[in-house]
Amino acid sequence: MAGPTEISLILFDLNGVLYRYERDLRIAHLSAVSNRPPDAIKTAIWDSGFEDTGDTGALDAEAYLQGFGACIGYALTEPEWVEAQRVAVTPIAATLALLPRIRSGVLCAVLTNNNLLVRRHFSVLYPEVAAMRSHVSAEFGCRKPDPEVYRRCLAALGVVPEAALFVDDNAANVAGARAAGLKGCDYGSSEQFATELQTYGVLN
Repeated sequence: MAGPTEISLILFDLNGVLYRYERDLRIAHLSAVSNRPPDAIKTAIWDSGFEDTGDTGALDAEAYLQGFGACIGYALTEPEWVEAQRVAVTPIAATLALLPRIRSGVLCAVLTNNNLLVRRHFSVLYPEVAAMRSHVSAEFGCRKPDPEVYRRCLAALGVVPEAALFVDDNAANVAGARAAGLKGCDYGSSEQFATELQTYGVLN
């Protein structure tokens, strides 16, 4: 009888695991640039479902940016959008410090619910992990926790589900990964995550 498949891929969520994301800072920056009230921006982009639509890939990068501006009533430029995103993210140093300790031969990659404009500017927004294989949900036409997004991402990475460990701070997203056949880790802290990596035998 064959034993369990060895982990060959750790697939990371981005915000909440590798970076802190503070949406209120992003909204405040957008408000200052556009001279629109913060509550109106939140309603137009997030409460309306526009941001989720971007995450599914229904809009290409240009259509997403144009739609974003139309929603808030201001012709937002691409550099303005990027800067608003950039000021909202901060590296989680303790988690990033674990990456060099992951055993040689284990691929580290990112799967984040995000749009194609994030894909375009990934190295500017997330320079600390720019060297990793990174994918946004919009590339695959669906978003977490839909099990299909994990299957499509793993196909792009060339890894079978049973050899992948998915890490996310959102329990529903972890459940979606498990439904697709991946192993799942509910991220609570860098210390807890390090312990789990040791359990899987992938941390030096």
